[in-house]
Amino acid sequence: MDGAYPPWNIKNNPWTPTTMPEHLMSTYARLPVAFVRGEGAWLWDEDGQRYLDALSGIAVCGLGHAHPAVAAALADQAATLLHTSNLYRIPLQEKLGDRLCQLAGMDRVFFCNSGAEANEAAIKLARRLGHARGLTLPRIVVMEGAFHGRTLATLTATANAKAQEGFGPLVDGFIRIPFGDLAALERLAKEQAGIIAVLLEPVQGEGGIRIASASYLAGVRALCDRQGWLMMVDEIQSGMGRCGTWFAHQAASIQPDVMTLAKALGNGVPIGACLARGPAAQALQPGSHGTTFGGNPLACRAALAVIETLTAEGRVEAVAGTAERLVAALREALQDLPMVREIRHQGLMIGIELDRPIPTLPALALEEGILINVTAERVIRLLPPLIWEETHTHHLVPRLRRALDRLPSQG
Repeated sequence: MDGAYPPWNIKNNPWTPTTMPEHLMSTYARLPVAFVRGEGAWLWDEDGQRYLDALSGIAVCGLGHAHPAVAAALADQAATLLHTSNLYRIPLQEKLGDRLCQLAGMDRVFFCNSGAEANEAAIKLARRLGHARGLTLPRIVVMEGAFHGRTLATLTATANAKAQEGFGPLVDGFIRIPFGDLAALERLAKEQAGIIAVLLEPVQGEGGIRIASASYLAGVRALCDRQGWLMMVDEIQSGMGRCGTWFAHQAASIQPDVMTLAKALGNGVPIGACLARGPAAQALQPGSHGTTFGGNPLACRAALAVIETLTAEGRVEAVAGTAERLVAALREALQDLPMVREIRHQGLMIGIELDRPIPTLPALALEEGILINVTAERVIRLLPPLIWEETHTHHLVPRLRRALDRLPSQG
């Protein structure tokens, strides 16, 4: 889960639960550092200490911190117009919708404020289409290891018992099967009536960087076509160039019916999007769904600046080479560590799976001046910005190795 780590006593900066901020709800047990400035792949804390950010704010800052083009667009828009509401036309929203639909091969888009909201829109869209087809309880197939958000519907779609604990009753209408198992989905097609959609991530980020094969995605697409189901793809973490194509599913040469985006779309400015094509694009009509802040001029200006910059700088096309060089350096540096089971990646979504839980590793890495993450208890998750350079790799890899060498025997 995002940020789910206990507070650690970092050298020269002790921070215990009793000194946590008094007036913030305890939804995060934060690491003991506060950043005050960023530039590119670097962050600086209150004491002027520099850290290399290999997490990008959990896949958000794909262009790094304080990118000049994004900063200039935000400053100009903030001085021009921030918000009018969706009761009126928003030309920047229309322009962004045109651009995203062009990149994704979609027909229409609904803008919101986060990944959870984008997935909530996808779920509502699927259900509405199901009811229009006469299904009393339209069912959505979801995957083991999935993470789709923390609203009640997206939390139900998420496969994390700890995250779900204490929030029941959850939402009915979801069926869970193993990720990557096409035979399980084919059996479900024979046994279960009332299915309207399949929702999956091309690369499971919170699930431990588990990568759907091209053949699996193609098989899901073909089965959805035969059954009349929607294929809904969650690209919230894997999209916006991170995996070497604009959207990770494009590497498998398939086209979903619904796609959700957020995270890197605004490079830190909150924005989400639910894109759809065909009948799914017509499911939501005036009054059936909405948002107060979604698609406001500031957020759309930021997203347009991100797309324009990624395009102008050729960042998406460069991801494959950048990732291969980084992963090669990681393999060489970690090859003699018995605890390392596997290094896997799709573009700059990189997972290093160990043979044990490693809850203390983010704190040890922080002491080394690098920001990483652990997901699925034992997988180091690296999500470096798309502006990553060889100098960053040379800085990251030996420090990650030192942090691993300092792990206690039980992680």
